[in-house]
Formats: sequence, C-alpha cells, structure tokens
Amino acid sequence: MFSLGTCSTEPASGLEWNHLDTNEVTLLSVCNLLLAEIAQRNGDVATFGSTESFSGERVTRLCTAPNNRTGFLCDDRVTCVPASWVCDRVSNCRNGEDEQEQLCGDLPQSLPGYLVFYCSSPRSWVYADQRCNGMNDCGDCSDETWSWAACPPCGQEWWSCSPVHFEFCSCIPRRLCRDGIQHCRGWSDEFLCPA
Repeated sequence: MFSLGTCSTEPASGLEWNHLDTNEVTLLSVCNLLLAEIAQRNGDVATFGSTESFSGERVTRLCTAPNNRTGFLCDDRVTCVPASWVCDRVSNCRNGEDEQEQLCGDLPQSLPGYLVFYCSSPRSWVYADQRCNGMNDCGDCSDETWSWAACPPCGQEWWSCSPVHFEFCSCIPRRLCRDGIQHCRGWSDEFLCPA
C-alpha cells in the first residue's frame, strides 16, 4: 500500500540520483506530483516547498504561475516565477532568490521537489511546469503521455493524433492543422482537423 509518508524529494539514505532505477524515479515523481497537488489545494501545508528567506523566516515557495503552472514564490510573496525560470541565470525575483546558490548549486537535487519532474530515464528531469505542456521535453514523451505524468487529454488548442515530429507526443497545436504540412500519421491534421 502506498502512503504519502513514503514520499521524499530525496533518494533513500546513501543512494545517489544516478543510481536509482526507473521504479524509484517513478515513485519519486508520483510523490512530487501528489505533494504539489496537496500543497496547492491545502493552504495550511506550510512545510512543503519551504526554504529560508534572506530574512531567515520560513516562506512557502509553491505558487501557481500563469497558465495554471507550478511556480516559485519570491520573497515579496506576490511575484510567482514559473518553475522553468528558476536557476536560469536571470534574476526574476527582486532580491534574486530564484538564482541563489543554495537553490541552484546542484541541479536538480538542490531544487525543491515540487519544481522538478523526473522523466522515465533516471538521469533525466524537466521543470514541473514543462510537464503536460504538449512538448516532448523529456525526449521520450514521459512528461506528456506516461501514467506518472498524469496529463489531461488534449485541450481545445490541440489536435489529438500520433505526431510524426519528435517535438510532440500525442497532440499537436491546432494552429498546425491544414497548413499543407504533415504533422500527424495518416494526415489527420490536414484532412480531419477543423481549421
């Protein structure tokens, strides 16, 4: 039986990330998704995703960025930076807390678990806001189609098909429909997709 008590954003004592097998990475990814969901729904989860602010107080950093994506809350407690903007060498928070050494020193291990999604390959990861964005960020579509990604079906702006291009997994942007170029096996993007 699975319980949240078994969740951790770190591998078991004595293990390193590059020594984890696919099942352990899968469990960590599921845990991170569950913990992030609980933290977003339950405002009293004060310790999940917390880090020390420059003033020394505990600050809950998990927030919802634009497009309902996972984000990192700046010290001003107003600015929510998309997860993929953290540790990108561009200071997006007024005090630069999204680029501090403590957070960015040993990626992805130094990042809070809610900012990271582990791909099916134990050595691969993407930022949490890149999960379910329609793009093949992991390189094997595990961030879009596999069960631990838990992505909803294609949205209204997407056409469901088997793409022929590596950048997409199970949907293509509708803007690519009827453009005279094959994006789906069977050409459904050109003959069936409404313009």
